[in-house]
Amino acid sequence: MRCVVQVGPIVAVCLALIGVGGAARADELNDYPTSARAEYVFGCMKANGESRQSITQCSCSIDVIASIIPYERYVTAETVLSMSQVRSNLGTQFRTSEQAASALNDLRRAQAEAEVRCF
Repeated sequence: MRCVVQVGPIVAVCLALIGVGGAARADELNDYPTSARAEYVFGCMKANGESRQSITQCSCSIDVIASIIPYERYVTAETVLSMSQVRSNLGTQFRTSEQAASALNDLRRAQAEAEVRCF
């Protein structure tokens, strides 16, 4: 049994725009590549145990982080974390930069929210 409903041109345009907006929103929410999500989950599982529960919690954690900060900001914060461990003038620049500290604070806030929601 098929149901056919006729809609006016204005309604059709509105529905089309909602569909396009919904697709764009989904892309925004899923802007983290699978490899970045997997890398995060593997690292999280190393720290929290390699169990089924850990997979669920760590997957939830990266999903929450991805919903809070864009991928570009996440990469910046991860770079700051990595480079701030370098013992040289370059590492010092990452440890003392206001922009680096801001990116790192954004990531830490997102991780704290993920901890509350997922663990």
